[in-house]
Order: sequence, then structure tokens, then C-alpha cells
Amino acid sequence: MSGAAAGRETAFDPEKSAGDLAEGVAIGYRDGHVLTDRPILAGATGVVWSLSVMASLPAASTHFDVPTAVRPYTLNRVYSGTILGVHLLALLAFVPQFFSWIGFWAMVVGIHVFGQGITIGYHRLLTHRSFKTLPWVEHCFAILGICCLEDSPARWVAVHRIHHVHSDEQTDPHSPLVTFLWSHFGWLMVNNREAQSLNAIATYSKDLLRDPFYMRIEKRPWILMWIGLAQIPVFFLAGAAIGWIGWGREAALPLGLSLVVWGVYVRIVAVWHITWSVNSLSHMFGYQNYETGEASRNNWFVALLTVGEGWHNNHHEDPSSASVQHRWWEIDISYYEIRLLEALGLAWDVVTPRHVRRREAAAKSA
Repeated sequence: MSGAAAGRETAFDPEKSAGDLAEGVAIGYRDGHVLTDRPILAGATGVVWSLSVMASLPAASTHFDVPTAVRPYTLNRVYSGTILGVHLLALLAFVPQFFSWIGFWAMVVGIHVFGQGITIGYHRLLTHRSFKTLPWVEHCFAILGICCLEDSPARWVAVHRIHHVHSDEQTDPHSPLVTFLWSHFGWLMVNNREAQSLNAIATYSKDLLRDPFYMRIEKRPWILMWIGLAQIPVFFLAGAAIGWIGWGREAALPLGLSLVVWGVYVRIVAVWHITWSVNSLSHMFGYQNYETGEASRNNWFVALLTVGEGWHNNHHEDPSSASVQHRWWEIDISYYEIRLLEALGLAWDVVTPRHVRRREAAAKSA
């Protein structure tokens, strides 16, 4: 384990008031290192504190074993079965009869629309509470995220908050300092008796579980299955209707099947690998604007795929911000879309980057 990881202290208190946060101010010393606060959850629901030693990043050669909570290994049958099954179904895309340009573009558009259920919904809204919105808008984003088959909102949030509290330590559920494949998808194949436990959900997703919508999903996990499966008839019927109206009855079945293969199966696999690349590539390759005491990097390629999430070092520096655009050319389309929601009256209390907040505070005090 790196020196930075060994020195990091963490505490989780979802009840802690955001008003207690003294942003950007060193709050103490240990062994000659400055400890600084880094809120990873903003808003009325509380603040997650991560006290990070301002030290150099873990060396590229640093490696450690998998989290102790996964040993002895036991297969996560739900995750591994779903991942294998959908990848196999996505291979139908190589069958020429299932190809159509409408199906292809449904996949491309779907990657963005459903992917924002993860980026804006699961991540920036539910995990970090970087803006507020109406309950029905929040739940719509959550449903889009569920359609990506990346587990329930509460479980996803719990794992991601654990990642921030223990980033690139052995306890981190998916650090590439184990291996690239482990961080990309290997961690999903086995049971983690800590990160995936009911105790972890109760601790790290306490704020979500106060909402009956999310509590109902946790109590009735079959809801996830039915939401996921409901995509298939919806896309099939949409494709069949387009085919019938546009080209006649004989085109209904082929186009319906094309939209299922490309608009559902291929799109889900693409969103998976795009999401997983943040865990793997953005902790291995790229540059850093900030010394955050772990291996997060800004990776332009991942940022392009994820419409912003690849500026990952910026995110680890200021996790509660709704924006990861810290330089003019670090384009964050997801933030622009949150701003659009704000302009439409569907979002408010949008958390701007720390350097913007400091500038605004200085201007007010001047």
C-alpha cells in the first residue's frame, strides 16, 4: 500500500451538516503532512468527509492484493450471469439480419440518454448530491440508470462512496492498483462481503433509503429485473411500429428485432464498458491537475466517451461539484445538461467547482 493510502484517515457521517464544512482550509497535521477536507456528498442530506494526506500519487509500480472482503472468493452469480448473458446477446449484432441504421442510431442515442442515468443520476445527483431536483425528475434518472443494469441506485451509491473514502487503498472495491482487469470488471464477478453488504448500504446510502422509492427497490429486488426486462418489449414494439408505418407489415419484425439487439443489448454493453473505463483507465492513464493522494487521472479519451466523467482527477479533488470542467478545454457536457435542467426550473442549488465558489465568496466579501 502506498504511503498516501496508509496515511489517509476516513470517517463517514451522512448526518453531518454541510454548514460544518470549512472549504479548502487545512484542518490539521499528522507526521508532517497537511490534512485537508474533501467533501464527497453535498447538500441537505449531509457531507461525507474524507481526510486525505496531501502526498504524491501511488507509484505506477505500486500494487496490492484484492480487498480482504472478497477472500475466499465466491462467485457473484447475479452479476457474473448478467454480464456474461448480455455480452452473449450483444454478439447477435454480428448477424447481418439484425442490423439496421435505425437500430444503430438507437444504440448511439441510447448510450447518451440511458448513460446519463448513471452519470447525472446515480453519480452526480444520488451519490454526491451536487444539485437538487424534483422527486419525479430524480426518479426518472434513477430508472434510466436501472435500465443500464448496473444494480440498484442504493447499492451503486454505496460502492461509489466507499470508493471515494478508500480510493486506491486495498479496501477500494475496484482499484486498478490490483490489476486493470480487476478494476474494469473483475471486481463484479465475486462477492465483496463488505462493499455489497446490507450494512454498507445502510451506512453509505442512508439518505437514499429515506425515500420510499429506493427502499421499495431494496425490499423487492425483482423490481430491478422487471424494469430491465421491460426495455425489450418497448424497443421491439417501437421498432415494429416504425417498420410497419415506414415500409409495410413485412418490415415490422426485422426492425423490431434490430432495435432490441442494437438499442438494448449492444447499448447496455457499451454503457457498461464506458462506465467501467472510469474505474480503470482514469486511474491509470492521463494527467493530474491536483495532488489528491490517490491515482485518479484526467483522461481525455474517457472524458469523450463519458461526456465529462473522464476528468477524474478534477472530480476526486472536488467530488461534490456538479462540474468537472476546471480548464476551459476540459469540456463537461453533463454539466451543461445539468445547467439546462436549471434553466428549465428542474434543478437548483447546483454546486459549482471549488475555485468558482472561492472566487464568488471573495467577491462577496470584497
